[in-house]
Amino acid sequence: MTKFLQINSSQIFGVFMKQFYSTRTSWVSKLARLSKMLLLIWVAVAFAACSPTNETAEEVTVNDVTLIRNASIIDGSGAKAYPGDVRISDSKIISIGSFEPQSGEKVIDAKGLVLAPGFIDTHSHHDRTIPEEPLAIEAVSQGITTIVGGNDGVSALPISELKKHLSETPVAINIASYTGHGSIRGAIMGKNYKRNANDAEIVAMQKLLTADMEAGSLGLSTGLEYDPGIFSNTDEVVSLAKSLKEYGGRYISHMRSEDRAFHEALEELILIGKEAGIPVQVSHMKLAAIDIWGQSNKVIQRMEKARADGVQISADIYPYTYWESTLTVLLPNRDFHDIKAAKFALEHLAPADGLTLSYYAPNPDLVGMTVAQIAAKRGKSDAETYLELIREAYIGVTGGGLSDDGKKRESVIGVSMSEEDVSNLIAWEHANICSDGAKTGHPRGRGAFPRAIRMYVREKKILTLEEMVRKMTSLSAEHVGISGVGLIKEGYAADLVLFDPDLIKDTATIQKPDSLSEGVVGVWVNGTRVWENNHSTGARPGKFIGRAASGK
Repeated sequence: MTKFLQINSSQIFGVFMKQFYSTRTSWVSKLARLSKMLLLIWVAVAFAACSPTNETAEEVTVNDVTLIRNASIIDGSGAKAYPGDVRISDSKIISIGSFEPQSGEKVIDAKGLVLAPGFIDTHSHHDRTIPEEPLAIEAVSQGITTIVGGNDGVSALPISELKKHLSETPVAINIASYTGHGSIRGAIMGKNYKRNANDAEIVAMQKLLTADMEAGSLGLSTGLEYDPGIFSNTDEVVSLAKSLKEYGGRYISHMRSEDRAFHEALEELILIGKEAGIPVQVSHMKLAAIDIWGQSNKVIQRMEKARADGVQISADIYPYTYWESTLTVLLPNRDFHDIKAAKFALEHLAPADGLTLSYYAPNPDLVGMTVAQIAAKRGKSDAETYLELIREAYIGVTGGGLSDDGKKRESVIGVSMSEEDVSNLIAWEHANICSDGAKTGHPRGRGAFPRAIRMYVREKKILTLEEMVRKMTSLSAEHVGISGVGLIKEGYAADLVLFDPDLIKDTATIQKPDSLSEGVVGVWVNGTRVWENNHSTGARPGKFIGRAASGK
Protein backbone atom coordinates (compact mmCIF):
# COMPACT_ATOMS: atom_id res chain seq x y z
CA MET A 1 0.00 0.00 0.00
CA THR A 2 2.86 2.38 0.85
CA LYS A 3 4.43 1.99 -2.62
CA PHE A 4 1.03 2.67 -4.22
CA LEU A 5 0.58 5.87 -2.20
CA GLN A 6 3.98 7.16 -3.30
CA ILE A 7 3.32 7.04 -7.11
CA ASN A 8 2.64 10.38 -8.81
CA SER A 9 -0.32 11.46 -10.94
CA SER A 10 1.33 10.66 -14.29
CA GLN A 11 2.02 7.13 -13.09
CA ILE A 12 -1.61 6.71 -12.06
CA PHE A 13 -2.79 7.92 -15.49
CA GLY A 14 -0.35 5.56 -17.24
CA VAL A 15 -1.59 2.58 -15.27
CA PHE A 16 -5.18 3.50 -16.09
CA MET A 17 -4.56 3.82 -19.87
CA LYS A 18 -2.70 0.56 -20.03
CA GLN A 19 -5.53 -1.23 -18.26
CA PHE A 20 -8.18 0.44 -20.45
CA TYR A 21 -6.71 -0.33 -23.88
CA SER A 22 -5.13 -3.70 -23.20
CA THR A 23 -8.26 -5.48 -22.08
CA ARG A 24 -10.36 -7.25 -24.72
CA THR A 25 -13.71 -6.77 -23.09
CA SER A 26 -16.90 -4.91 -23.93
CA TRP A 27 -17.26 -1.18 -23.47
CA VAL A 28 -19.67 -1.84 -20.61
CA SER A 29 -17.08 -3.94 -18.85
CA LYS A 30 -14.41 -1.32 -19.54
CA LEU A 31 -16.62 1.40 -18.06
CA ALA A 32 -17.28 -0.74 -14.98
CA ARG A 33 -13.54 -1.33 -14.60
CA LEU A 34 -12.96 2.41 -15.02
CA SER A 35 -15.45 3.19 -12.26
CA LYS A 36 -13.75 0.75 -9.89
CA MET A 37 -10.30 2.17 -10.64
CA LEU A 38 -11.48 5.74 -10.10
CA LEU A 39 -13.02 4.70 -6.79
CA LEU A 40 -9.75 3.04 -5.70
CA ILE A 41 -7.74 6.09 -6.75
CA TRP A 42 -10.10 8.39 -4.81
CA VAL A 43 -9.73 6.22 -1.65
CA ALA A 44 -5.97 6.08 -2.05
CA VAL A 45 -5.65 9.85 -2.47
CA ALA A 46 -7.88 10.47 0.55
CA PHE A 47 -5.84 8.00 2.60
CA ALA A 48 -2.57 9.61 1.50
CA ALA A 49 -3.81 13.02 2.56
CA CYS A 50 -4.12 11.94 6.16
CA SER A 51 -1.36 9.33 6.40
CA PRO A 52 2.40 9.92 6.61
CA THR A 53 4.72 8.15 4.18
CA ASN A 54 8.13 6.84 5.11
CA GLU A 55 9.67 9.95 3.58
CA THR A 56 7.64 12.33 5.76
CA ALA A 57 7.46 10.37 9.01
CA GLU A 58 9.33 13.14 10.81
CA GLU A 59 6.52 15.58 10.00
CA VAL A 60 3.74 13.75 11.82
CA THR A 61 1.02 16.19 12.84
CA VAL A 62 -0.29 15.13 16.22
CA ASN A 63 -1.18 16.98 19.36
CA ASP A 64 1.35 15.26 21.65
CA VAL A 65 4.42 16.31 19.62
CA THR A 66 6.79 18.98 20.93
CA LEU A 67 9.37 20.71 18.74
CA ILE A 68 12.27 22.46 20.48
CA ARG A 69 13.76 24.84 17.90
CA ASN A 70 16.89 26.97 17.59
CA ALA A 71 18.88 25.11 20.24
CA SER A 72 22.60 24.69 20.66
CA ILE A 73 22.59 20.91 20.96
CA ILE A 74 25.15 19.20 23.16
CA ASP A 75 24.21 15.57 22.67
CA GLY A 76 26.07 14.04 25.64
CA SER A 77 28.61 12.09 23.61
CA GLY A 78 31.37 14.65 24.03
CA ALA A 79 30.95 15.91 20.45
CA LYS A 80 30.97 19.65 19.83
CA ALA A 81 27.76 21.63 20.11
CA TYR A 82 25.78 22.23 16.93
CA PRO A 83 22.64 24.25 16.07
CA GLY A 84 19.47 22.27 15.56
CA ASP A 85 15.94 21.27 16.50
CA VAL A 86 14.67 18.28 18.46
CA ARG A 87 11.22 16.78 18.04
CA ILE A 88 9.82 14.63 20.86
CA SER A 89 6.69 12.52 21.15
CA ASP A 90 5.36 9.69 23.30
CA SER A 91 8.25 10.05 25.80
CA LYS A 92 10.92 9.60 23.10
CA ILE A 93 13.18 11.70 20.89
CA ILE A 94 11.78 11.05 17.41
CA SER A 95 13.93 13.28 15.21
CA ILE A 96 16.88 15.67 15.30
CA GLY A 97 17.66 18.17 12.55
CA SER A 98 16.25 21.40 11.13
CA PHE A 99 12.47 21.45 10.88
CA GLU A 100 9.54 23.71 10.16
CA PRO A 101 6.75 23.57 12.77
CA GLN A 102 3.84 21.31 11.86
CA SER A 103 0.17 21.93 12.55
CA GLY A 104 -0.88 20.85 16.02
CA GLU A 105 2.55 20.42 17.61
CA LYS A 106 3.81 22.51 20.50
CA VAL A 107 6.78 24.67 19.53
CA ILE A 108 9.39 25.93 22.00
CA ASP A 109 11.99 28.45 20.88
CA ALA A 110 15.27 27.63 22.64
CA LYS A 111 16.71 30.99 21.54
CA GLY A 112 20.18 29.56 21.11
CA LEU A 113 20.45 28.14 24.63
CA VAL A 114 22.04 24.76 25.27
CA LEU A 115 19.83 21.70 24.97
CA ALA A 116 21.44 18.66 26.57
CA PRO A 117 20.37 15.22 27.79
CA GLY A 118 18.89 15.35 31.29
CA PHE A 119 21.56 15.03 33.95
CA ILE A 120 21.97 11.66 35.67
CA ASP A 121 22.89 11.77 39.35
CA THR A 122 24.74 8.52 39.99
CA HIS A 123 24.94 9.02 43.74
CA SER A 124 21.85 10.64 45.20
CA HIS A 125 19.95 10.53 48.47
CA HIS A 126 16.93 12.39 47.14
CA ASP A 127 15.28 8.98 46.83
CA ARG A 128 14.87 8.92 50.61
CA THR A 129 12.50 11.91 50.56
CA ILE A 130 10.83 11.35 47.17
CA PRO A 131 7.74 9.69 48.74
CA GLU A 132 7.04 12.92 50.64
CA GLU A 133 8.39 15.24 47.93
CA PRO A 134 7.33 13.67 44.60
CA LEU A 135 8.07 16.81 42.58
CA ALA A 136 11.80 16.51 43.46
CA ILE A 137 12.30 20.25 43.04
CA GLU A 138 15.82 20.16 44.52
CA ALA A 139 16.91 17.80 41.75
CA VAL A 140 14.95 18.96 38.69
CA SER A 141 15.89 22.60 39.28
CA GLN A 142 19.49 21.52 38.62
CA GLY A 143 18.57 19.77 35.38
CA ILE A 144 18.62 16.29 36.91
CA THR A 145 16.15 13.88 35.28
CA THR A 146 17.36 10.57 36.74
CA ILE A 147 18.62 9.84 40.24
CA VAL A 148 20.37 6.68 41.38
CA GLY A 149 19.48 5.67 44.92
CA GLY A 150 20.38 2.84 47.24
CA ASN A 151 23.83 4.28 47.88
CA ASP A 152 26.20 4.02 50.85
CA GLY A 153 24.84 0.57 51.61
CA VAL A 154 21.29 1.75 52.30
CA SER A 155 18.34 0.90 50.04
CA ALA A 156 14.61 0.34 50.10
CA LEU A 157 13.88 -3.36 50.41
CA PRO A 158 12.93 -5.02 48.19
CA ILE A 159 13.43 -3.30 44.81
CA SER A 160 10.16 -4.84 43.61
CA GLU A 161 8.33 -2.75 46.21
CA LEU A 162 10.06 0.40 45.02
CA LYS A 163 8.94 -0.34 41.46
CA LYS A 164 5.38 -0.95 42.61
CA HIS A 165 5.31 2.27 44.60
CA LEU A 166 6.57 4.33 41.65
CA SER A 167 3.98 2.82 39.33
CA GLU A 168 1.18 3.59 41.78
CA THR A 169 2.50 6.96 42.97
CA PRO A 170 4.52 8.55 40.14
CA VAL A 171 7.19 11.16 40.81
CA ALA A 172 8.75 13.89 38.68
CA ILE A 173 12.04 12.13 37.92
CA ASN A 174 13.31 8.69 36.98
CA ILE A 175 14.76 6.49 39.70
CA ALA A 176 17.25 3.64 39.47
CA SER A 177 18.65 1.90 42.52
CA TYR A 178 21.38 -0.28 43.90
CA THR A 179 20.78 -2.82 46.64
CA GLY A 180 22.35 -1.69 49.89
CA HIS A 181 24.75 -4.08 51.59
CA GLY A 182 23.98 -2.50 54.95
CA SER A 183 20.27 -3.00 54.40
CA ILE A 184 20.45 -6.70 53.55
CA ARG A 185 23.04 -7.22 56.29
CA GLY A 186 20.77 -5.57 58.82
CA ALA A 187 17.79 -7.58 57.60
CA ILE A 188 19.63 -10.87 58.16
CA MET A 189 21.81 -10.09 61.20
CA GLY A 190 19.56 -7.69 63.09
CA LYS A 191 21.20 -5.96 66.05
CA ASN A 192 23.81 -8.70 66.32
CA TYR A 193 25.83 -7.21 63.46
CA LYS A 194 29.09 -6.21 65.15
CA ARG A 195 30.96 -9.23 63.86
CA ASN A 196 31.79 -11.12 60.69
CA ALA A 197 28.83 -12.80 59.03
CA ASN A 198 28.86 -16.59 58.94
CA ASP A 199 28.36 -18.68 55.79
CA ALA A 200 24.64 -19.19 56.38
CA GLU A 201 24.09 -15.45 56.84
CA ILE A 202 26.00 -14.65 53.66
CA VAL A 203 23.84 -17.14 51.74
CA ALA A 204 20.73 -15.49 53.18
CA MET A 205 22.03 -12.07 52.08
CA GLN A 206 22.70 -13.44 48.60
CA LYS A 207 19.07 -14.54 48.32
CA LEU A 208 17.87 -11.01 49.08
CA LEU A 209 20.39 -9.59 46.64
CA THR A 210 19.38 -12.05 43.92
CA ALA A 211 15.70 -11.15 44.32
CA ASP A 212 16.60 -7.49 43.86
CA MET A 213 18.73 -8.24 40.81
CA GLU A 214 15.79 -10.11 39.28
CA ALA A 215 13.71 -6.96 39.84
CA GLY A 216 16.23 -4.68 38.06
CA SER A 217 18.67 -3.54 40.76
CA LEU A 218 21.87 -2.02 39.39
CA GLY A 219 24.02 -4.09 41.72
CA LEU A 220 25.45 -3.84 45.24
CA SER A 221 26.37 -0.68 47.14
CA THR A 222 28.38 -0.62 50.34
CA GLY A 223 28.95 1.95 53.06
CA LEU A 224 31.98 0.45 54.75
CA GLU A 225 32.53 3.44 57.05
CA TYR A 226 29.04 3.04 58.45
CA ASP A 227 27.20 0.54 60.62
CA PRO A 228 26.54 -2.27 59.95
CA GLY A 229 28.86 -2.53 56.92
CA ILE A 230 31.92 -1.43 58.89
CA PHE A 231 31.89 -4.77 60.70
CA SER A 232 32.00 -6.85 57.51
CA ASN A 233 35.23 -8.26 56.15
CA THR A 234 36.42 -8.27 52.54
CA ASP A 235 35.53 -11.94 52.03
CA GLU A 236 31.88 -11.22 52.84
CA VAL A 237 31.70 -8.42 50.31
CA VAL A 238 33.52 -10.45 47.63
CA SER A 239 31.08 -13.34 48.11
CA LEU A 240 28.13 -11.03 47.54
CA ALA A 241 29.78 -9.21 44.65
CA LYS A 242 30.49 -12.49 42.84
CA SER A 243 26.78 -13.22 42.69
CA LEU A 244 26.29 -10.06 40.59
CA LYS A 245 28.31 -11.20 37.59
CA GLU A 246 25.68 -13.45 36.02
CA TYR A 247 23.21 -10.56 36.11
CA GLY A 248 25.55 -7.98 34.62
CA GLY A 249 25.49 -6.08 37.91
CA ARG A 250 27.96 -3.58 39.34
CA TYR A 251 29.55 -2.71 42.66
CA ILE A 252 29.72 0.83 44.07
CA SER A 253 31.28 1.69 47.40
CA HIS A 254 31.61 4.37 50.00
CA MET A 255 34.99 2.89 50.79
CA ARG A 256 36.15 1.67 54.18
CA SER A 257 38.15 4.86 54.60
CA GLU A 258 38.25 8.18 52.81
CA ASP A 259 40.94 9.61 55.04
CA ARG A 260 43.52 7.86 57.27
CA ALA A 261 43.41 4.52 55.42
CA PHE A 262 42.39 5.77 51.99
CA HIS A 263 44.94 3.85 49.95
CA GLU A 264 44.20 0.57 51.74
CA ALA A 265 40.49 1.10 51.13
CA LEU A 266 41.12 1.73 47.43
CA GLU A 267 43.10 -1.51 47.20
CA GLU A 268 40.19 -3.36 48.80
CA LEU A 269 37.79 -2.00 46.17
CA ILE A 270 40.14 -2.97 43.34
CA LEU A 271 40.48 -6.45 44.83
CA ILE A 272 36.70 -6.85 44.98
CA GLY A 273 36.46 -5.90 41.31
CA LYS A 274 39.19 -8.35 40.38
CA GLU A 275 37.81 -11.27 42.41
CA ALA A 276 34.20 -10.73 41.33
CA GLY A 277 35.01 -9.88 37.73
CA ILE A 278 32.59 -6.94 37.62
CA PRO A 279 32.83 -3.13 37.16
CA VAL A 280 33.45 -1.20 40.38
CA GLN A 281 32.94 2.45 41.21
CA VAL A 282 34.30 4.69 43.97
CA SER A 283 31.43 6.64 45.52
CA HIS A 284 31.88 10.43 45.89
CA MET A 285 35.66 10.08 45.58
CA LYS A 286 37.64 12.33 47.87
CA LEU A 287 40.96 12.65 49.69
CA ALA A 288 39.42 13.72 52.97
CA ALA A 289 42.47 14.13 55.18
CA ILE A 290 45.04 16.89 55.41
CA ASP A 291 47.82 14.28 55.47
CA ILE A 292 46.96 12.96 51.97
CA TRP A 293 46.22 16.24 50.22
CA GLY A 294 48.04 16.55 46.91
CA GLN A 295 47.99 12.82 46.16
CA SER A 296 45.20 12.84 43.59
CA ASN A 297 47.58 12.21 40.67
CA LYS A 298 48.99 9.19 42.50
CA VAL A 299 45.45 7.89 43.03
CA ILE A 300 44.56 8.37 39.36
CA GLN A 301 47.69 6.50 38.32
CA ARG A 302 46.72 3.59 40.59
CA MET A 303 43.23 3.42 39.10
CA GLU A 304 44.61 3.58 35.58
CA LYS A 305 46.91 0.65 36.39
CA ALA A 306 43.93 -1.30 37.72
CA ARG A 307 42.07 -0.65 34.47
CA ALA A 308 45.10 -1.79 32.47
CA ASP A 309 45.07 -4.98 34.57
CA GLY A 310 41.44 -5.64 33.64
CA VAL A 311 39.54 -4.09 36.58
CA GLN A 312 36.91 -1.72 35.20
CA ILE A 313 37.14 0.93 37.91
CA SER A 314 35.52 4.35 37.72
CA ALA A 315 34.42 7.07 40.14
CA ASP A 316 31.82 9.71 40.77
CA ILE A 317 32.57 13.00 42.48
CA TYR A 318 30.82 16.17 43.59
CA PRO A 319 32.34 19.67 43.14
CA TYR A 320 32.87 20.67 46.78
CA THR A 321 35.74 20.56 49.27
CA TYR A 322 33.40 19.64 52.10
CA TRP A 323 31.34 16.55 52.81
CA GLU A 324 28.31 15.72 54.92
CA SER A 325 28.06 12.65 57.12
CA THR A 326 27.78 11.75 60.80
CA LEU A 327 30.10 12.89 63.57
CA THR A 328 30.88 9.21 64.20
CA VAL A 329 32.43 8.64 60.75
CA LEU A 330 35.77 10.07 61.90
CA LEU A 331 36.05 7.40 64.63
CA PRO A 332 36.31 4.00 62.89
CA ASN A 333 36.77 2.18 66.21
CA ARG A 334 33.49 3.64 67.46
CA ASP A 335 34.96 4.53 70.84
CA PHE A 336 33.16 7.72 71.83
CA HIS A 337 35.34 8.24 74.90
CA ASP A 338 38.73 8.03 73.15
CA ILE A 339 40.12 11.54 73.53
CA LYS A 340 43.31 10.60 71.69
CA ALA A 341 41.36 9.44 68.63
CA ALA A 342 39.23 12.59 68.77
CA LYS A 343 42.31 14.83 68.81
CA PHE A 344 43.78 12.93 65.85
CA ALA A 345 40.56 13.38 63.88
CA LEU A 346 40.43 17.12 64.51
CA GLU A 347 44.14 17.66 63.79
CA HIS A 348 44.55 15.45 60.71
CA LEU A 349 41.12 14.84 59.16
CA ALA A 350 38.75 17.76 59.70
CA PRO A 351 39.38 20.77 61.98
CA ALA A 352 36.86 21.70 64.66
CA ASP A 353 36.17 25.04 62.98
CA GLY A 354 35.42 23.18 59.76
CA LEU A 355 32.81 20.84 61.28
CA THR A 356 29.37 22.46 61.10
CA LEU A 357 26.30 20.73 62.49
CA SER A 358 23.65 20.43 59.77
CA TYR A 359 21.20 18.42 61.89
CA TYR A 360 21.17 17.74 65.62
CA ALA A 361 18.12 16.11 67.18
CA PRO A 362 19.08 16.61 70.85
CA ASN A 363 19.39 20.39 70.43
CA PRO A 364 18.34 21.94 67.08
CA ASP A 365 19.63 25.33 68.25
CA LEU A 366 23.16 24.06 67.63
CA VAL A 367 22.53 23.60 63.90
CA GLY A 368 24.74 25.97 61.92
CA MET A 369 27.38 26.13 64.62
CA THR A 370 30.83 24.58 64.31
CA VAL A 371 32.29 22.19 66.88
CA ALA A 372 34.82 24.93 67.71
CA GLN A 373 32.05 27.46 68.38
CA ILE A 374 30.15 25.01 70.57
CA ALA A 375 33.35 24.19 72.46
CA ALA A 376 33.98 27.89 73.15
CA LYS A 377 30.40 28.30 74.31
CA ARG A 378 30.73 25.34 76.69
CA GLY A 379 34.19 26.28 77.87
CA LYS A 380 35.67 22.91 76.92
CA SER A 381 38.31 21.68 74.49
CA ASP A 382 37.43 20.92 70.89
CA ALA A 383 38.12 17.18 71.31
CA GLU A 384 36.05 16.92 74.51
CA THR A 385 33.15 18.76 72.91
CA TYR A 386 33.32 16.61 69.78
CA LEU A 387 32.97 13.39 71.80
CA GLU A 388 30.34 14.95 74.04
CA LEU A 389 28.17 15.87 71.04
CA ILE A 390 28.31 12.27 69.82
CA ARG A 391 27.39 10.82 73.20
CA GLU A 392 24.52 13.26 73.60
CA ALA A 393 23.15 12.24 70.20
CA TYR A 394 23.44 8.53 70.88
CA ILE A 395 22.54 8.10 74.53
CA GLY A 396 21.97 4.41 75.15
CA VAL A 397 23.49 3.49 71.78
CA THR A 398 26.81 1.68 71.76
CA GLY A 399 27.90 2.91 68.35
CA GLY A 400 26.56 3.43 64.87
CA GLY A 401 24.96 6.00 62.66
CA LEU A 402 21.38 5.46 63.85
CA SER A 403 19.79 5.42 67.26
CA ASP A 404 17.87 2.39 68.51
CA ASP A 405 14.62 3.93 67.31
CA GLY A 406 15.96 3.95 63.75
CA LYS A 407 15.78 7.73 63.42
CA LYS A 408 18.47 10.13 62.28
CA ARG A 409 20.19 11.76 65.23
CA GLU A 410 22.81 14.11 63.82
CA SER A 411 24.76 15.12 60.73
CA VAL A 412 27.75 17.36 60.15
CA ILE A 413 29.34 19.16 57.20
CA GLY A 414 33.12 18.78 57.26
CA VAL A 415 35.68 20.81 55.31
CA SER A 416 38.58 18.46 54.62
CA MET A 417 39.49 18.30 50.91
CA SER A 418 41.79 20.44 48.77
CA GLU A 419 40.46 22.18 45.68
CA GLU A 420 43.46 20.99 43.65
CA ASP A 421 42.58 17.36 44.33
CA VAL A 422 38.91 17.90 43.58
CA SER A 423 39.79 19.52 40.25
CA ASN A 424 42.16 16.70 39.27
CA LEU A 425 39.64 14.00 40.12
CA ILE A 426 36.82 15.75 38.26
CA ALA A 427 39.03 15.99 35.17
CA TRP A 428 39.89 12.26 35.25
CA GLU A 429 38.59 10.57 32.11
CA HIS A 430 36.62 7.94 34.04
CA ALA A 431 35.00 10.21 36.64
CA ASN A 432 31.41 11.41 36.37
CA ILE A 433 29.58 14.09 38.33
CA CYS A 434 27.22 13.26 41.20
CA SER A 435 25.59 15.23 44.01
CA ASP A 436 25.52 12.84 46.99
CA GLY A 437 22.74 15.24 47.85
CA ALA A 438 19.52 15.18 49.80
CA LYS A 439 16.64 17.56 50.45
CA THR A 440 18.30 19.16 53.49
CA GLY A 441 21.79 19.86 54.77
CA HIS A 442 24.72 20.13 52.38
CA PRO A 443 24.26 22.66 49.51
CA ARG A 444 25.20 19.93 47.01
CA GLY A 445 21.58 18.74 47.22
CA ARG A 446 20.51 21.83 45.26
CA GLY A 447 23.63 22.99 43.50
CA ALA A 448 26.09 20.24 42.49
CA PHE A 449 25.47 20.12 38.74
CA PRO A 450 25.20 23.87 38.00
CA ARG A 451 28.23 24.39 40.27
CA ALA A 452 30.31 21.92 38.27
CA ILE A 453 29.54 23.85 35.07
CA ARG A 454 30.14 27.23 36.67
CA MET A 455 33.44 26.34 38.36
CA TYR A 456 35.16 23.89 36.05
CA VAL A 457 33.90 25.06 32.66
CA ARG A 458 33.17 28.76 32.87
CA GLU A 459 35.63 29.88 35.57
CA LYS A 460 38.53 27.42 35.81
CA LYS A 461 38.23 26.21 32.19
CA ILE A 462 39.44 22.75 33.17
CA LEU A 463 36.88 21.09 30.90
CA THR A 464 34.89 22.14 27.86
CA LEU A 465 31.14 22.36 28.25
CA GLU A 466 30.76 19.34 25.96
CA GLU A 467 33.12 17.28 28.15
CA MET A 468 31.32 18.31 31.31
CA VAL A 469 27.90 17.45 29.89
CA ARG A 470 29.24 14.01 28.96
CA LYS A 471 30.32 13.53 32.59
CA MET A 472 26.76 14.32 33.64
CA THR A 473 24.96 12.18 31.06
CA SER A 474 26.26 9.37 28.85
CA LEU A 475 29.29 8.59 31.03
CA SER A 476 27.02 8.46 34.08
CA ALA A 477 24.64 6.06 32.32
CA GLU A 478 27.59 3.87 31.34
CA HIS A 479 28.98 3.83 34.89
CA VAL A 480 25.75 2.63 36.48
CA GLY A 481 24.67 0.33 33.67
CA ILE A 482 21.47 1.89 32.32
CA SER A 483 20.53 2.38 28.68
CA GLY A 484 18.24 4.53 26.54
CA VAL A 485 19.14 7.70 28.45
CA GLY A 486 22.08 10.10 28.53
CA LEU A 487 22.20 11.05 24.84
CA ILE A 488 20.19 13.23 22.48
CA LYS A 489 19.60 10.45 20.01
CA GLU A 490 16.59 9.20 18.10
CA GLY A 491 14.75 6.53 20.08
CA TYR A 492 16.24 7.61 23.41
CA ALA A 493 14.11 8.88 26.27
CA ALA A 494 13.10 12.52 25.91
CA ASP A 495 14.92 13.46 29.12
CA LEU A 496 16.24 16.93 28.34
CA VAL A 497 17.55 20.07 30.00
CA LEU A 498 17.61 23.54 28.45
CA PHE A 499 20.00 25.96 30.14
CA ASP A 500 21.92 29.19 29.67
CA PRO A 501 25.65 28.30 29.70
CA ASP A 502 26.57 31.85 30.70
CA LEU A 503 24.16 32.09 33.62
CA ILE A 504 23.80 28.59 35.06
CA LYS A 505 25.11 28.56 38.61
CA ASP A 506 24.61 27.29 42.13
CA THR A 507 23.41 29.64 44.86
CA ALA A 508 23.21 27.25 47.82
CA THR A 509 25.82 27.63 50.57
CA ILE A 510 26.47 26.06 53.96
CA GLN A 511 24.66 29.04 55.49
CA LYS A 512 21.82 28.93 52.93
CA PRO A 513 21.59 25.30 51.77
CA ASP A 514 17.98 25.67 50.57
CA SER A 515 18.73 28.20 47.82
CA LEU A 516 17.94 26.80 44.36
CA SER A 517 20.24 27.01 41.37
CA GLU A 518 19.78 29.46 38.52
CA GLY A 519 20.05 29.31 34.74
CA VAL A 520 18.05 26.14 34.08
CA VAL A 521 15.22 27.19 31.77
CA GLY A 522 13.43 23.92 31.12
CA VAL A 523 13.56 20.25 32.08
CA TRP A 524 11.68 17.40 30.38
CA VAL A 525 11.35 13.88 31.80
CA ASN A 526 10.07 11.24 29.38
CA GLY A 527 8.85 14.00 27.10
CA THR A 528 6.88 15.92 29.74
CA ARG A 529 8.06 19.27 31.02
CA VAL A 530 8.63 19.27 34.77
CA TRP A 531 10.49 22.59 35.21
CA GLU A 532 9.56 25.93 33.62
CA ASN A 533 10.11 29.57 34.57
CA ASN A 534 11.93 28.57 37.77
CA HIS A 535 8.98 26.52 38.98
CA SER A 536 7.80 22.95 38.97
CA THR A 537 5.04 22.29 36.47
CA GLY A 538 3.51 19.75 38.84
CA ALA A 539 3.92 16.94 36.32
CA ARG A 540 5.14 13.54 37.54
CA PRO A 541 6.23 11.50 34.50
CA GLY A 542 9.15 9.71 36.17
CA LYS A 543 9.55 5.95 36.16
CA PHE A 544 11.76 3.20 37.52
CA ILE A 545 14.81 2.42 35.40
CA GLY A 546 16.30 -1.04 35.71
CA ARG A 547 19.85 -1.91 34.69
CA ALA A 548 20.37 -2.46 30.98
CA ALA A 549 21.30 -6.12 31.44
CA SER A 550 18.01 -6.89 33.18
CA GLY A 551 15.52 -5.56 30.67
CA LYS A 552 13.38 -4.60 33.68
